[in-house]
Amino acid sequence: MGRPKPLLPLAGHETFLSRLVRVLREGGADEVVVVLGCEAGTVRAAIEAARLPVRVVENPRYADGQLSSLVAALGVVDRPGVTGVLVTLVDVPLVSAATVRAVLDAYRRTNAPIVRPARDGRHGHPVLFDRRVFGELRQADRSVGAKAVVRAHGPQVLDVPVEDEGAFLDIDTPEEYERLSARTLDRPGR
Repeated sequence: MGRPKPLLPLAGHETFLSRLVRVLREGGADEVVVVLGCEAGTVRAAIEAARLPVRVVENPRYADGQLSSLVAALGVVDRPGVTGVLVTLVDVPLVSAATVRAVLDAYRRTNAPIVRPARDGRHGHPVLFDRRVFGELRQADRSVGAKAVVRAHGPQVLDVPVEDEGAFLDIDTPEEYERLSARTLDRPGR
């Protein structure tokens, strides 16, 4: 992107990161942990300036891929009383609080090892991993990521049907960001 993705502005005064923090909290997440990698100092300073209600973890091995960030988060959140972790990527900034709630509610109802939003054969974010799979996540091949753990649980994975396009919209390139910026982001129900 040429600049820190978490700090990319959205409509209003929100950034990718501040919007995700707000949505996760509104959706029922007990705590939000932000894992920093590239440009950690810049992003940490922005978090502090905005007084975001998060716990920050730095991942010195961020170049090893997304799974390394999840493992870094597990290092601080895996404690007695934690039943699972809800994981999303900063480049999926438009997920709705309703989707977060739907994933959490489905997990509470079923206690499935992995719960994720789904629509038209696609799988989105956030993904909930029960503590039963924390060890598998820690041991998974970093080059493959968490997908290997998800595949290993195949029929046990619970797909939650959602209509929220934001759960599937991944912003990875400047062109995708420009298209996103052209849209109105703060519509009711988001």
